[in-house]
Amino acid sequence: MRLNTRTWGSGDRTALLVHGIMSDSRTWRRVGPALAERGYRVIAVDLRGHGASSRGEYGPALFARDLVDTLPERADVAIGHSLGGLALALAVDRLRPERAVYSDPAWATTSPDGRIDAQALVAGGTATREDIAALNPRWDEADVDVELATLADWDPATAHFLGDRPLLGFLPTRPVVPSLVQLADPSFLIGAAAAAHLRRTHFEVRTVRGAGHTIHRDDFEGFMGSLEGWV
Repeated sequence: MRLNTRTWGSGDRTALLVHGIMSDSRTWRRVGPALAERGYRVIAVDLRGHGASSRGEYGPALFARDLVDTLPERADVAIGHSLGGLALALAVDRLRPERAVYSDPAWATTSPDGRIDAQALVAGGTATREDIAALNPRWDEADVDVELATLADWDPATAHFLGDRPLLGFLPTRPVVPSLVQLADPSFLIGAAAAAHLRRTHFEVRTVRGAGHTIHRDDFEGFMGSLEGWV
């Protein structure tokens, strides 16, 4: 499936951005322009079932295939958040960016059974402005606006694959390209054991102190600072 895309900049370098579940390319409203100012042509996708992209069947392999169908190979850097980090990890051997950044990726979870509650995500799709602001007290008002808009354009059926298998099955065994894993503090996805595994297998792991799961909205400066040497 060819995905809807949003672009910033016209630089000689290319950066790819892949959002998390319940979101879309609008989540990168500050990151896209910031990378463009650094000389990148930035391309952000709407995953299937999100934003202006088409609906259909859902699953990790399909999310990954869509990235391959839509995005250019050999980008200078690719950044995937949460579900986007999972999709990027499954597509990285075909996209082959120079560097990959996985921002609090959905590769595992700290829950005892290794699963995320899909029904809780679906229920979150009906969140009000007040709910979003209360859950994310560090967000700018503009990010609350974006969250409301992206929830309105999200197909909740995208969450159902999460109940089919433990996320622990997606923890990579090695980086395909030089890779940074950027973690929230604390991360409900990548716990201490998973982080230690990633370090042992040659991923660089950095934690953005005090940041929530959507690091780039919770602490934009911390997010960008954590990318030093990678963008």
